[in-house]
Formats: sequence, C-alpha cells, structure tokens
Amino acid sequence: MSSERLAELAERLRRFAENEAAGWSPLYEHLAAQAADDEDIAGLLTAAPAEQARPTLLFAAAHRLVQAEPLHPLSRYYPTLGGFDGVDRETWPLFREFLLERAERARELIAHRRTQTNEVGRAALLYPAVALAAKEAGGPVALLEVGCSAGLLLGMDRFSYRYLCDGGEQLTAGPAKASVGLHCSLEFGSAGMPHLPKKLRIGARIGLDSHPVDATDEEELAWLEACVWADQPERARLLRTAAHEQRKHPVELVAGDAVADLGATAARLPAELPLVVMTSHTLPYLPEQRREEFLAELTRLAGERPLWWVSEENYEVGLEHVSGQREDLAYDRTAQCTLGVVRWSGGSPRASILATTAPHGQRMTWLLEPV
Repeated sequence: MSSERLAELAERLRRFAENEAAGWSPLYEHLAAQAADDEDIAGLLTAAPAEQARPTLLFAAAHRLVQAEPLHPLSRYYPTLGGFDGVDRETWPLFREFLLERAERARELIAHRRTQTNEVGRAALLYPAVALAAKEAGGPVALLEVGCSAGLLLGMDRFSYRYLCDGGEQLTAGPAKASVGLHCSLEFGSAGMPHLPKKLRIGARIGLDSHPVDATDEEELAWLEACVWADQPERARLLRTAAHEQRKHPVELVAGDAVADLGATAARLPAELPLVVMTSHTLPYLPEQRREEFLAELTRLAGERPLWWVSEENYEVGLEHVSGQREDLAYDRTAQCTLGVVRWSGGSPRASILATTAPHGQRMTWLLEPV
C-alpha cells in the first residue's frame, strides 16, 4: 500500500475523530484517533474502493465482527451489545488485537460492504424540508430517495416528531400515535420557527440505491445495525422499530445508479404527482463529476414534471453546486451538514438554505424565515 494512500486514510480517521465523533461518541472518537496513528488498522481500509474507504466502514466491520462474538471481552465497550464500560486504557489494545486477529474477515467485509447507515433520526431533519416542498406543490407528492439503503426514511410521514426549542418551547408534528417517535433539538434565533404541518401527504414513494438493503433479512438488518455507532443503543433501537414498521408498509426499492437510473425510477411514480427527490449523506460517495451529472439529471427531470430536491448533505458536495461557495456553511469549518430545498424556474435551479444539521438528527439550527 502506498504511503500517500495511508496518509489520506489517517487524515480521514483524524478528522472523523475531531469533527464527527467528538462530543457525540466517546468510543469512536477514541478508536479513530488511535487508528489514525496505526498503519495496520488504518490499512484495513485499503480493501475498500476509494470513495467507500471511510472510518465509518472500518468501525461497522468491527461492530459486525463483535456482533458475531458477543462474549468477547471487547463487547463490554459496545452498549449496542449490552456492554456498559466506558473508554479506558484497555479499549484500544483490545480493539486492535481483536481486529488484527480477524483481519482477513475484516477486509472481506470492508471490500464488499458499504456504509449504509439508514439513520432513522435524520427524518426529523428532513421532515420540515419535505413539508415545505409539499406545501409549495399544493398537494400530495411522490417521494424518491436516492441512496435509500433499506428505505426506512421513506416512512417519515408515519413517524411522530418532537422538536425541543432552545427557549423551552416544543413543536410537534406527525401522527400522535406512532411506533417511531423522534426527538430533535431546534435552534432558530432570529430566523423564526419552521412551519411543521401535523400531516405530510405522500401519495407514492420509492427508493433508489446501488445496493438496496432488504430489512426483512436478518443478516442484512444486522449489517445496518453494525453501521450504527456502537455506543449509541437508542439509535439501534429506532432502527429496529422502523424496520418492523416498514414490514407493515412495504416500499419499492430499486437497485440502480444515482444518475443513470434516476429518470427510470422517477417514471415508476405516478406522473400526476409532483416529485420530491431526497438525498441525505449520499453525495459524498459520488465522485465530483457524478455529483454534477446528478444535478444535470435533476434539471432534465424538472423539465418534465414539477420537481423539488431536498438535500441534507455536506454543503460542498450538495447545495454548493446550486448556490456557490459559502465559507460559513463549509463542512470543514462547521462540521455540520446543510439542509436545503432546490426548485427549478426557467430550467435553472435555485436553492433555499433551511438549516444546518447534526449528522444523526439530534439537532438542527433553522436559518430560513417561515414560508
């Protein structure tokens, strides 16, 4: 393996520890910081395609291996598996030894699996944006999620939401009785509160993914659980609950390319329904040129039917393609994603920046005046 590749992987691990895991996952912050200085562990990621070689994939592979050996001492640091120990001086040596002893199995997972965290909590971030698009559409919409994994977010209209505002107020949305209930901290400052309708009218829905996940398959569901960070059992519980709910309301998932198969997938939805295309933590896995081609394909589709794009991505890989550079929203500066809605007028896209968001739906800062 080249020194340049190892240096790049080490930097990804270091940035993950500092920008994504810090203050949110003590276990993954510690493991990523240690792995950044360990060529043997970081080097396991060289088994993955370049765009997939991310810290989350390494830790998902390790999580899956610990799932398979729940009595191993390492499991005591994994609350998703019943562990209750916090990070201590034994955590890294035990993790390192465990993973290197199973290096061949780890590389197999890393080479053939993808980080497909179907993070149910992100529905709380996406709901206000999809609701805004539906309000502008003036009726039921067809929802198409690109990079859908198991498609759990497509059931967002069946979830209940409680937004805890910084001033002590609470906003609620969604059905009062729902098996999946989400909580999200909401800051809004001078921007005012977002409009949150009690009901979201989704007339049809479909998911597109290069490798869609069948959440009714226990092995596939176990991989989705492995993609959940191991010290956050509540996220794993929500995943299971949403997967159970989806079994009552199956959704169509299409295996295909985010660009080449987007039009054909959209055509499977009723033509009379306005189309809302949704992406969430999907575009970083596309090369730069493919992101531009994705926007071009959205523009083409917008010429055929009313279309809105709801984007909850790092600003640089998503909305920057429409709104241009914004240093104040740059992920490298904020460690936050940016939520926005893109519409088309006269063949040209224009975006509304709605909020900055934390990666797993735990909080958002609203930036747009109510519409």
